[in-house]
Amino acid sequence: MFTVAALYHFTRFEDPDALRPGIRAVCEAGDVRGTLLLAREGINGTIAGPRAGIDAALAYLRSLPGCADLEWKESTASSAPFAKLKVRLKKEIVTMGQPDVDPLARVGHYVEAQDWNDLIRQPDVAVIDTRNDYEVAIGTFEGAVDPETRSFGEFPAWWEANKERFHNKRIAMFCTGGIRCEKSTNYLLGQGVPEVFHLKGGILKYLEEVPAEDSTWQGECFVFDNRVSVGHGLTEGPHLLCHGCRRPILPEDMQRPEYEQGVSCHHCIDETSDEDKERFRERQRQIRLARDRGELHIPLQD
Repeated sequence: MFTVAALYHFTRFEDPDALRPGIRAVCEAGDVRGTLLLAREGINGTIAGPRAGIDAALAYLRSLPGCADLEWKESTASSAPFAKLKVRLKKEIVTMGQPDVDPLARVGHYVEAQDWNDLIRQPDVAVIDTRNDYEVAIGTFEGAVDPETRSFGEFPAWWEANKERFHNKRIAMFCTGGIRCEKSTNYLLGQGVPEVFHLKGGILKYLEEVPAEDSTWQGECFVFDNRVSVGHGLTEGPHLLCHGCRRPILPEDMQRPEYEQGVSCHHCIDETSDEDKERFRERQRQIRLARDRGELHIPLQD
């Protein structure tokens, strides 16, 4: 059983690139894999490995400048969620493309998981899902608005086009682990929205703490690792991944005529060219060859 830790923390890193060797060294020593993103604004990512390795990695990350209060959400996986370790340098740890957005300056009101249901059932509260469309498609909160964005960077334009819909409403927002809401709530406050709330710890914390019988969550939660989705209690969900478009699909979708392993599914069959599909088929062939040689290869992390 693998321990999975999803984490983020906003802080000021003067030289984030200088932090990469130490992070990589402690993760490799503990057989920890996954992806960690570093930027001047902080750190974000998900890692997985044996309990001792995860403990050592988290202790090291909390020793970084300004990271003593770093928090994370844990779950488990029955097989390795990641094939590789990646420690990458980025302009933003979650890309919104709004240079004036600063979660360290102010954010919305945090709402604990156990208080979320009461808030979103209030008639003057509008609930907005800040995740991408393919994430929303497999699960969201009862009554939540889906902006139908393909990337988080589209959220500001969506808000500008739709803000009149939410006149005189309090806004409650949520995302997978909380990081997107740190930026989206700061953005809305900057746009003059007086009351903005967000789910502390995100959907993952809600699914961990709120019993299914009391839940207003419908469906599964997409996660960015080889588990693809999780449900209440953070148990692994039924979804698989189309490695042609990286969208979640169900096992029965593999029986549809549009599905070809590693190449296409009903979501993307008309989105890629014949040349793309031939390239994907060659990639799939290389994956099969790697597996025949006994090499671990998880396409999600390619």
